[in-house]
Order: sequence, then C-alpha cells, then structure tokens
Amino acid sequence: MDESKFNQLAEETMAEIEEAIESSGFDIDYDNVADILTLEFPNRSRVIINKQTPLSQIWVAAKSGGYHFDFDAKTSTWCLNTNAEKELFRELSSYCSEQLGEPVELNSKS
Repeated sequence: MDESKFNQLAEETMAEIEEAIESSGFDIDYDNVADILTLEFPNRSRVIINKQTPLSQIWVAAKSGGYHFDFDAKTSTWCLNTNAEKELFRELSSYCSEQLGEPVELNSKS
C-alpha cells in the first residue's frame, strides 16, 4: 500500500475510534495530538494508538502489551499482525475493558 493510501485509511480509522469512544457512553477521555490518540481511564491508565507510516501499521500500547495491526484489503479491516482473526475494534474493546474494569464494546461504523 502506498503512503498516501495508508495515511488516508489510518486517519479515517483514528477518527472512527474517537467516534466509537464518544458514543460508547463510558468514562474514557481521549486526546489526538500529532497522530497519537491517547485514551485515558479514570484510574489514570492509558491506551495509546498511533500510526507507523513506514511500516503501514497502526500500533496500540495497552496495559497488556504492545500490538501492531495491518490493513487487510480483502475484509477492509485492521487485523493484528500475528493473528489475522483479531480485528482492531474488538481488540480495543478488550484492552479498554481490562483498563476500565468493566465490559466495553467499541463498534466500527464499517
């Protein structure tokens, strides 16, 4: 994938994550500065999401570890690079649930 296409897809996904957080109704604050989206929880823990343009990946840092997601053109989803069955929004829901201490479901519009 060329850099322009990656940037477009990654920026759309970051905006979609913000919308999912906003509409979730959970006590999760977020801030997007310089292509780094930070989710902050009441216990002051964070999930950090950023794009890695040279690798065409979205990286997520959570309490449970660091994760790299590749875009799957066939399914039009971001999938964990070590397990294509693990989709970005489902995984983010899991990371947020762990850090918030209650079940969180974040939904992609697509």
